[in-house]
Amino acid sequence: MKALNNIILALVIIGAINWGCIGLFGLDLIGTLFGGTTSMISRILFTVVGIAGIWAFSFFTKVDEARD
Repeated sequence: MKALNNIILALVIIGAINWGCIGLFGLDLIGTLFGGTTSMISRILFTVVGIAGIWAFSFFTKVDEARD
């Protein structure tokens, strides 16, 4: 489970970097690297990163457990 959580965290970081590049430079890195925002691979990656973000909500309970 720890390995999965590390992968999830990496995907969330990738998503955050992508959003930061969009906000600062108007550049969608995932779209640029994988053939545009409407290409199948880009849409799959966007979906996987989105699911990782949803999964990352479970990290909040882990933070609370670490404080106890």
